[in-house]
Amino acid sequence: MNRIALLCSMKAKIITLLLFQFWVFMFVLDAQIACLPNAHAHNDYEHDRPLIDALSHGFTSVEADIHLIKGKIYVSHNHPLKKSKKILLEELYLKPLEAIVKKNGGSVYPNCDSTFYLMVDIKTEAESTYQALQALLERYQSMLTTVEGAYRIEGAVTIFLSGNRPVNTVLETPKRLVGIDGRPNDIGKGYANTFMPVISDNYYNHLRWRGNGTPPVEDLEKLQTWVAMAHAEGKKVRLWASPDQPIVWETLLNLGIDLLNADDLKGLSDYLLQL
Repeated sequence: MNRIALLCSMKAKIITLLLFQFWVFMFVLDAQIACLPNAHAHNDYEHDRPLIDALSHGFTSVEADIHLIKGKIYVSHNHPLKKSKKILLEELYLKPLEAIVKKNGGSVYPNCDSTFYLMVDIKTEAESTYQALQALLERYQSMLTTVEGAYRIEGAVTIFLSGNRPVNTVLETPKRLVGIDGRPNDIGKGYANTFMPVISDNYYNHLRWRGNGTPPVEDLEKLQTWVAMAHAEGKKVRLWASPDQPIVWETLLNLGIDLLNADDLKGLSDYLLQL
């Protein structure tokens, strides 16, 4: 066997192994894993197995930062130095989610009817990135939550945009395949929860507490009031940069925070499963 044939054979074996591991994972997902509606994977793509690690721990919301480069959408926190196919949004998230949804009869988790959230944080220019993203998502719209006029059809996957948010352009899109990640100053502006399903803010804009001692009661009361205002509009609440500690997770849940932002996937999963 010549060198080229040997390399091709090795590549085929690697691809076969990866596909086998992926399908084995989907079987495990089908058989064992409970979905956790409060679990959000911060910068999910930085884990060893993007998306797969989050799903294996029952997370129902993940976060992917994107860059539009020469017409292609890459997942990376900073501008990627290597434009590899394997870090394309389509390869890391859309294709695997589509396969899982088909396997599980229309949902990401077979034992969980609620939608799965994919928060896409736009790092490049808002308008051009959104146009490229919209064109890409049209190929996957059968699994996506869609909004057309006053009608919302919930899909297995709900996408909402953060970072550089093209708010007005998305709002004016006749058939929306994405929503917008809201900010505290968006409360009271009349945005429907079908357009803005989540309100997010930096944890340290509300609490300086890192889990040691007792947080100031006044800060907790202010945060609880803010959460109640978001909930009154039918929107979920997420605080990014919150400490990965059980006492913090417990406090945030008691205050009504819907999506617990975590880097420690196993830690948060273990905590929520024992409640």
